[in-house]
Amino acid sequence: MNTLNDFELKQRKYMPVFPKASGKPTVYIEGYPYEDDEPMAATDFHAEQITTFSEQLSRYFASNAHIYIGVDNFIYYREGDMRKFVSPDVYVVLGADKYPLRRSFYTWAEGTVPAAVFEFLSDATAHQDRHEKVRLYLLEMGVREYFIHQPEMKKPAEFRGWRRNPSGGIVELTPDAQGGLFSEALNLWFRWEDQLHSHVRLLRPYLPDGTPITTSMEEHHLRVAAEELASEESERRQAAERLAREETERRQAVEAELARLQAQLANRQNENE
Repeated sequence: MNTLNDFELKQRKYMPVFPKASGKPTVYIEGYPYEDDEPMAATDFHAEQITTFSEQLSRYFASNAHIYIGVDNFIYYREGDMRKFVSPDVYVVLGADKYPLRRSFYTWAEGTVPAAVFEFLSDATAHQDRHEKVRLYLLEMGVREYFIHQPEMKKPAEFRGWRRNPSGGIVELTPDAQGGLFSEALNLWFRWEDQLHSHVRLLRPYLPDGTPITTSMEEHHLRVAAEELASEESERRQAAERLAREETERRQAVEAELARLQAQLANRQNENE
């Protein structure tokens, strides 16, 4: 089975189902700041983690026009109060139009809030990420799921997640045997793996059956490998067809020579009679 085609079938099977947001995409509302003096990522470890992770999610959800992926931009969650904002590293909004791109995300204008938020721990924000932001995201904003992850390998591994339960409380997610957490909102597993060349503890998404969502580089390698395999199969098929033709030609030549000799023998016999 073609690996890429197989993945596309699974992608359609596991894509989350959700209602369309009640609002409309809003690029910018006058008066609400959309940038500050903070850099996007605290370290190179965070930069690689955020870039790789957001790119994987963006590519996976690219086929759905109503899934918006936000990266380190402001989310304003209370109309009229410019102090009520957050800027998660990565977040996913189900039901919101993917385009146009926004300067900030305004929950009341869009008519929805993020389904899942991801923060990657840094020294400056780790305490808030572990404590205050759990209640802020899940209770004050109404986000369904919230995850934190430590991408720096020299620091202790830490991957945790929380979910709002039907009664409005907060439940911490229980990891599986490999330390992975399942997102009901996104219908995806999330697990981390150590990247020894970069010393990044990379958080990655997986389909519910364990199939990894590739990076763009990995997909490129898969496509190259598939093309090479197809080329090798084509060469083998052509070689087999060439051998079959040569064998047919040899057999025909032998049969023709045999017929010629038989005819020659018959002529000699007739002459002798």
